[in-house]
Amino acid sequence: MTNEKFTPTIMIVEDYEDTRLLLKQGLELLGYSVLEASNGQEAVDIADREHPDLILMDLDLPILDGIAATQRIRQQSHMEGVPIVAVTAYPMSYSRVKAFAKGCNEYMSKPIDMSELAKLVNRYLRVES
Repeated sequence: MTNEKFTPTIMIVEDYEDTRLLLKQGLELLGYSVLEASNGQEAVDIADREHPDLILMDLDLPILDGIAATQRIRQQSHMEGVPIVAVTAYPMSYSRVKAFAKGCNEYMSKPIDMSELAKLVNRYLRVES
């Protein structure tokens, strides 16, 4: 039996580097390991290779948008139950409906409130200190 703690990994999918850096720093301070993707296709590839425990998915992405990326990630058998949080600056109701229909578990509007994000992430990943 080992005493090693499991450190959950969160993938941030965000095309704006400044936003990615802010989220990464905040999540690392909370004790999470962080992966980064700057477009939807990169997110699909990283999810397939790295198997993150939770994904923060911007919906407005280059190459492959967040909705299509979510749908492709959900097609990976090992990623079916992984929580995906849609993150967008456009909180329109049709985007929300589409995000849920394609496999997102939660929906957050930008700018992201880090305390709300921490609560949401902790609810899914239950990190114990």
